[in-house]
Amino acid sequence: MSSKGKSGASSAKGRKPRAGGGGGESKSEDVLQAVVLADSFQDRYRPFSIEKPRCLLPLANTPLIEYTFEFLAMNGVSEVYIYCGAHTEQVEDYVSRSRWSTASRSCPFSVVQFVRVSDARSIGDVLRDMDKRSLVDGDFLLVHGDVVSNLVLDKVLAAHRKRREESAANIMTMVLRSGGPGSHGTKTNAITPVFTIDSRNKRCLHYEEITPLQSDHYLTLDPAITDELSTDFEVRADLIDAQVDICTPDVLALWSESFDYDLPRRNFLHGVLKDWELNGKMIYAEVLEEGYAARASNLQMYDSVSSDVIDGWTAPFVPHKNTSSHGSYTLYDGALSMEDGAFSAPDAVVTRSIVARGTTIGKGCRINNCIIGKDCQIGDNVVLEDCYLWNDVTIGANSVVKQSILADTSMVGKNCSVTEGCLFSFGVQISDDITLSKGTVLSTINASSEPVAKDTQLLGPNANAARFVDVCYETEDEDYDDEDPSRLQKSLLYNIADLNLSQSSISTLSSEIDDDSDSDAGGFAADAASSRSRLSSFASDDSNRGGAFHSDAVHGILDALRGGSGDFDAAKLEFMGLRLANDASDLMMRKAVATAFARRAAELLTPEYGSLEPSKAAEKALKTRKGATKFIEEVGIGGEEAEQVEYILFTQRTLFHVKDPRAGTILAALLQQLYAEDVLEEEGILGWWADERAEESEGLKGLKEKCRVLVEWLENADEEESSEEEED
Repeated sequence: MSSKGKSGASSAKGRKPRAGGGGGESKSEDVLQAVVLADSFQDRYRPFSIEKPRCLLPLANTPLIEYTFEFLAMNGVSEVYIYCGAHTEQVEDYVSRSRWSTASRSCPFSVVQFVRVSDARSIGDVLRDMDKRSLVDGDFLLVHGDVVSNLVLDKVLAAHRKRREESAANIMTMVLRSGGPGSHGTKTNAITPVFTIDSRNKRCLHYEEITPLQSDHYLTLDPAITDELSTDFEVRADLIDAQVDICTPDVLALWSESFDYDLPRRNFLHGVLKDWELNGKMIYAEVLEEGYAARASNLQMYDSVSSDVIDGWTAPFVPHKNTSSHGSYTLYDGALSMEDGAFSAPDAVVTRSIVARGTTIGKGCRINNCIIGKDCQIGDNVVLEDCYLWNDVTIGANSVVKQSILADTSMVGKNCSVTEGCLFSFGVQISDDITLSKGTVLSTINASSEPVAKDTQLLGPNANAARFVDVCYETEDEDYDDEDPSRLQKSLLYNIADLNLSQSSISTLSSEIDDDSDSDAGGFAADAASSRSRLSSFASDDSNRGGAFHSDAVHGILDALRGGSGDFDAAKLEFMGLRLANDASDLMMRKAVATAFARRAAELLTPEYGSLEPSKAAEKALKTRKGATKFIEEVGIGGEEAEQVEYILFTQRTLFHVKDPRAGTILAALLQQLYAEDVLEEEGILGWWADERAEESEGLKGLKEKCRVLVEWLENADEEESSEEEED
């Protein structure tokens, strides 16, 4: 690692290495350090972040990292260490010209140092490197470069230091915000953190993440939580986690001891709590009832936090308070903040918005719940709703833009309609009279930063852009995990309409539990056989067991199917061992088997695997390995009609994600082959055909329609058989 410190930033050279353990020599309590992770390695701001680091993207016309710095400054941080990833130079340049440069008289920090880790592939790699270099030698705040918070941490810091003095085993305190039992704008979609907390001493006992992609509907807790540690604890699914942590250097040492940890919560927190008896380390959670804390970690959270800024929840970090050097705003009626130098036509109606200097709003415009950057030109009779226009954006007359983000220097022609969820990356231009469908993403460069061939058919003759294809989500690579819940956060709109998911709410559970009683849905139930407590809203498997099992199982079966024409028994043995190791349910097994065989059949359509016709691809996927169809029957399905229906639904949903127009034909061919092999029965196929889940979206309905001929043949055969029986 090389450390580079622009703008008067300090070097790590010459710093004393810390003494090992929490009881070792450390800085005095008036010197608080902070580690800022400006690159989270989970890029959910594409295509914007290809050209510009996320921490410099504007939120309410102020770069995100400004909110992070303000939060650190108000809590007395003295030394700041920043990891920025691929865009370090841009962030360094920005800081060197800001008041956060240590060369500036107004900088509240004594040290601002940029950390470079050339081979980092995860947050874990960065923190392990920081431990190796001993960059921090006392208590430090660990935050991300997209945190927006006005929390005052004096009492939390005091409680942390008191616990640390009592025992060196007390290594970390998480700062959480109560969000209430109902819906809340700053609760993240797709991934819900669930904390089990000792009500008496605030020690965190267990952590898991709940996602709607999981199949089993329970949360597994260590029996020791109820039997040995405490009879008074809470399971909290209502907490807002901005990932603000107060840490001792021992936290970094634990990262170094576990090279498979990549993420602070899903890996590190879960692992440390799970192995508390082995490592003897304690982590605590301070739940605050007042103040604001959130991360703009993806576009959906960017939308939520921006709305909170407009409503003033983030005060004093709101435009009209002018706490930063980024403008001079005045608050008007209707929650409208306009900067000096912005102009709006007298008959324009602008409400609940933020408008920066140099922007001109034309006659007859209707603008609501928008944030508009500097030097934008809004034509006459334009309608803007729930939009984010960054700097130098031009909107032609009579155009309508709804719930979209338009980056710097974007241009929309006259009489255009830009619908919900559209993203315009930097410099995108579209012609007059263009209508864009919901969720269209446009860019002038591709995922590899190369110029794109402009799509004039879609965007008109004056266009300079094309649809952006994010290889992180559109790839057909076999290692792409379609069970990753982060894919639900990749767009501005949160949409699970195309997924067959439970949307039950997660309950917050408290205090004592009766191990001999079962509660209703949304409550807490105890399994007497296993002494495991269950949260009955979404599935959560031990150590994200569901997701890990599914990925490993699918890849294992695929490897076996590609391996030749031998017997399938060895693969079956490995699969069953994996099932036992993960305590996988029958439903999880069914899903993994269906997914693997469907993927194998689909990939046989591609040139890499022989460009087979759908019927041949289905036959080869099922029959190349001896015992494969028997494996499906015994392990993947079972004998009941409901189990067969579930297997077909999982197969259908897997093929829904295949980027090939023959996916529906593959589905029909697989069903026909499995029926011919007596793996699927007529009742199972007809039961699937009648199941409402098979046509919950247009895409699923299209796949189902390809099986109509097979279903009609089965129905006719059934009628003929009934007629023959009557004649007999």
